[in-house]
Amino acid sequence: MAKRLIPVILVAGFLGSGKTTLLNHLLRNNRGVRIGVVVNDFGSVNIDSMMVAGQVDSMVSLSNGCLCCAVDVSEMDEMLDRLAHPRSDIDVIVVEASGLAEPRNMVRLVLGSENPHIGYGGLVVTVDAAEFEDSRARHPELDLHVRMADLVVLNKIDRIAEAERDRAVAVVAELNDRAPVLCTEHGRVDPRLLFDEAARADDGPRQLSLDELLTETDGHDHACGDAACGDHSHLHDGYDSVSFVGERPMDPRALIAFLENRPPGLYRVKGFVHFAVAGHRQKYLLQAVGPHIRFERTGWARGEPRTTTLVLIGWGIDPDAVAHRLEECTAVQEHESGAEAMTGVHRYVVSN
Repeated sequence: MAKRLIPVILVAGFLGSGKTTLLNHLLRNNRGVRIGVVVNDFGSVNIDSMMVAGQVDSMVSLSNGCLCCAVDVSEMDEMLDRLAHPRSDIDVIVVEASGLAEPRNMVRLVLGSENPHIGYGGLVVTVDAAEFEDSRARHPELDLHVRMADLVVLNKIDRIAEAERDRAVAVVAELNDRAPVLCTEHGRVDPRLLFDEAARADDGPRQLSLDELLTETDGHDHACGDAACGDHSHLHDGYDSVSFVGERPMDPRALIAFLENRPPGLYRVKGFVHFAVAGHRQKYLLQAVGPHIRFERTGWARGEPRTTTLVLIGWGIDPDAVAHRLEECTAVQEHESGAEAMTGVHRYVVSN
């Protein structure tokens, strides 16, 4: 069976854009998920780590330097090794970078990691909607950061008018037409967009856990803060989740074409894929975040149906159209040439 990989999610953004606020929100609304955190700020006193202290299961702190240039791949691995190891109970690792960090280098450090227990979970870039245009004028590199993002969080929309928000969304979409844009206030991002909820058994009456006691219930968890959202808008409003079950094997070439040219706004793809190539029925674990695709060879459990089961999450997508495109990826008949048909898949395969 495929080993459990701990996703490493990078949170970047300029000073004051709301990274720590977003992190604290995730920690308070973790849905039972155990979160490991790497925090970093540019000052001699690591204020950010003090703000999240007591709300996190495991934390590594780095101060007196910008994370992207104060460490190399081996040093990043050392920090990740402290959180991700065979005995770790951590489900996800969130790396909060300094406001002066360079996201390109952050992504390089994670992708270059030799830790076999982690996987890249995506780059989230927070943007201060109220200061967006001024920030772009002062820091032209912001455009590059937005272009690199797998998810853009347009934060503090409660401070601007609806027309200004729409302009900001349009600019972000022009800079990055593949990444979803999430409008929010106070960094309130639904944790389910970034990581999966922990499974919980319903054992009847029990004492509330710390994360349940801390969960925000103030009614302000809006995915969009303007009046158009209405009073019953919640964090999950505005994004779609598509479940796909394919009874026939997937065509490797067609599926790779779908993943490499996915519909705009499709953020995550996860699940198991059934390929039937050269007489062999193969099962792969698929994890895709933004343009980053990862396959792992795994095996069928005794009596397990040979099906493809996928969950796809995104903004502004047409669920029916996505499901139809996936249905078109199912193989009409088995491929005869395994090596040739699986070439595209093998480009993204990691070893167990």
